[in-house]
Amino acid sequence: MIIVTGATGKLGRRTVERLLERVPAHRVGVSVRDPRKARGLADRGVRVRQGSFDDPASLVHAFEGAGQVLLVSLDRTGEECVNGHRAAIDAAVKAGAGRILYTSQAGAAHDSRFQACRDHARTEDLLRATGLPWTAIRNGFYAASALRFLEPARRTGDIALPADGPVAWTGHDDLAEATAAILTEEGRFEGPTPPLTGPAALDFDAVAGVAAQATGRPFTRTVVPDDAFREQALAHGAPAPIADLMLSIFAAAREGEFTAVDPTLSALIGRRPTAFRTLLERAWAE
Repeated sequence: MIIVTGATGKLGRRTVERLLERVPAHRVGVSVRDPRKARGLADRGVRVRQGSFDDPASLVHAFEGAGQVLLVSLDRTGEECVNGHRAAIDAAVKAGAGRILYTSQAGAAHDSRFQACRDHARTEDLLRATGLPWTAIRNGFYAASALRFLEPARRTGDIALPADGPVAWTGHDDLAEATAAILTEEGRFEGPTPPLTGPAALDFDAVAGVAAQATGRPFTRTVVPDDAFREQALAHGAPAPIADLMLSIFAAAREGEFTAVDPTLSALIGRRPTAFRTLLERAWAE
């Protein structure tokens, strides 16, 4: 069986859908915090079991019979994140999984300026230490993050954000399709994959041009000092750790941590990855 965690989330749900196009439903299982949200999958023949990264025993049960386990990374940071990943990795080992796959990130490194990339690097160390076959799927930076940063500009026409650098913004659908391909062609990658990225690295100056082309409206790019951006985030209700996390994305981008553009994603999905303009047009049409 192929077991997927976080199967009701943005990436996990899409990955399960792509898997079901490739393998029979009885070969797919999901580990979810709330099985009621996965009722539709159960109705299609997918094995649904409750599993929480905060309850290791539940994960061992959810992973039972797994040939492969895909651990979709937690939406947490720091020790809370790494400890959750450690619990899931230990559970996969106890359940007898043949391979552990993990949704890491392009730019994962212990010295990254972005906390999440440091967490990914530590999780990859945990995978390496198991002695099991493992794959870290180094996803390009999710384009959904850029779209969230752009949301105010939809109204104002001004992309007012800290100084940045080029980022290979990448779509969830493409990454889910690639992940399904990796899971069904077992052993294609040992250890970290090359960066699975969109077709171009864009800074927000370039994004302003893309937005203008997509909408026919002018967009400006205003550089906001880091301190001012942090104060604005706090004023809008963001907790201090979240404000700092957002700022660290821009700091890492300025250092060129997310500039890599690689053909591996294209090879996995058999086509050119979706351009950022297309992702923006789809999102803003909604």
